Amino acid sequence: MFARVAIIGVGLIGGSIGMGLRARRLAGTVVGIGRHEARLRQAVDRGAVDTYTTEAGAGVRGADLVIVAVPVGSVLPVLRAVRPYLAPGTVVTDVGSCKAQIVAAAEDLLGPDVHFVGGHPMAGSEQTGIRGADRYLFEGAYYVLTPTPRTDPRALAVLRRLAEKLGCRVIEMDPAEHDRAVAAVSHLPHLLACALVNTIGGIPGSDRALALAAGGFRDTTRVAAGNPEIWQDIFLANREMVREVLGNFRAELDVIEKILVEGERTRLHAWLEKARRRREALPARMKGFVSDLCELVITISDRPGALAAVATTLGDHGVNIADVEILRVREGEGGSVRLGFTSEADRDRAADLLGAAGIPVVKR
Repeated sequence: MFARVAIIGVGLIGGSIGMGLRARRLAGTVVGIGRHEARLRQAVDRGAVDTYTTEAGAGVRGADLVIVAVPVGSVLPVLRAVRPYLAPGTVVTDVGSCKAQIVAAAEDLLGPDVHFVGGHPMAGSEQTGIRGADRYLFEGAYYVLTPTPRTDPRALAVLRRLAEKLGCRVIEMDPAEHDRAVAAVSHLPHLLACALVNTIGGIPGSDRALALAAGGFRDTTRVAAGNPEIWQDIFLANREMVREVLGNFRAELDVIEKILVEGERTRLHAWLEKARRRREALPARMKGFVSDLCELVITISDRPGALAAVATTLGDHGVNIADVEILRVREGEGGSVRLGFTSEADRDRAADLLGAAGIPVVKR
């Protein structure tokens, strides 16, 4: 698709895009641009880029596509720095999770000859840097593009095709609509995870309390391990939308606090049931925006090769497992495993095959 792609910021997201570009032969040359030569060399070793430079101007010169994969607070300074080196017709995109402010400023800064399209791949990890990069990070994820009336249609089409080639499902949204949505489903959960960890850490006997932390606490707070540098920029860049959804959340806390003060068992049950039903309506696998999977829960024994035997049984019959999650396990006995499939036909076929093999199966 491209003769030369320049990626500014070869960390988790930039590195994963580079891996996808090179693995799928979508670019003749992928150039990594950053400040730290040791990390750039690591990006070469991991197969994320073909070559690298610490000179941004030299790196973007002659590129068909420039991907700015830096924290949102650095996107506009980076664009100002490289603007003199961008040839007319160059397509430029970013990967930040805040769009309205960046898109409006970038379009003004770059002008009509350089085609900016805001982008946000809805995939990530608590891992950071090039060590966390994964060529399959975007498989099945939503990739949001945020065009405006000023967006060049050809550039939009090129980025849509690129995202699809990387394995993403593409959705187009107005920049402000995007920011409100991610404030609710991404930024607020991260903020709450951090608040929960800090709350527990501040109570008397917190060390003993944290020692009791089971899977629920760990799952709920996993994202709090994210990079603070990245998240401080996100919260500040999208602070108005985050404040809006925080207000909604605070109102919900007021509701449950009143129920607890008054000891209203019936209302408490109704409140919990409403949450349970809404959560049950979500598929277990979510990468960015919700994508549907058909699921099975199986029970397997705790022995070497038990899970591999399941995969082999299904693979031998052409049934592909789209997602796997170990739900519970007791050492020496066994555990429950959730399997996700992209169609009811695959799920039902898997249930028949595993049931015939003596493996307990429950459809979801």
